[in-house]
Amino acid sequence: MLGKKLVTAQKRGETRALCLGLGMVACSMMMYFFIGITIVPFYTKSVWTTETVCKVLKANIKDKVSCPNSEGSEDEEIFPYPCLQVWVNLTASGQEVMLYHTEDTLERNPKCSYVPDKLENSKEVKARIETIASNFKKYQTFPCYYDPGGTQTNVILSRLYPSKGLLFAFLWPTLMFTGGCLIIVLVKISQYVSVLSAWQ
Repeated sequence: MLGKKLVTAQKRGETRALCLGLGMVACSMMMYFFIGITIVPFYTKSVWTTETVCKVLKANIKDKVSCPNSEGSEDEEIFPYPCLQVWVNLTASGQEVMLYHTEDTLERNPKCSYVPDKLENSKEVKARIETIASNFKKYQTFPCYYDPGGTQTNVILSRLYPSKGLLFAFLWPTLMFTGGCLIIVLVKISQYVSVLSAWQ
């Protein structure tokens, strides 16, 4: 009687562990799919793939502007901000090009090197842009990214989704997938050992 209870409890535990392993594998697949349709397209779309060194030539703050590429949003049209323009010397080619914060900055407003968040206070935005401009004048040499194919003649300061960030995004679903497969394998080994022991 006690043996039957132990066998029943063992089967329940194996079933729960098997469900856990299958659930982890299914969740990891969903995470892979989500990363594949959100992060990967932005990573592959970016042409600024090669890192080089940029040297600041000038950093000017012009009159307040509004985002021209607002995609029909009226909120950005009524949100003026100082336009920071940073021109740098591209070490790889020796050209004078305009620097942008990220790929998204160029799409939102190609006239400015930095586009602030529209939810920020106007005074905070002005202070932040002035701080950024002074930092560029203080630290004139820094790493940047350019397009080796020549499609884009400008450069960006940082990529939205760098290679390390993409690898880190794939790390968690990979660990979950590996853990789920390991649980399934251990359950199958346990079942095989139980059957072998019962046969003997």
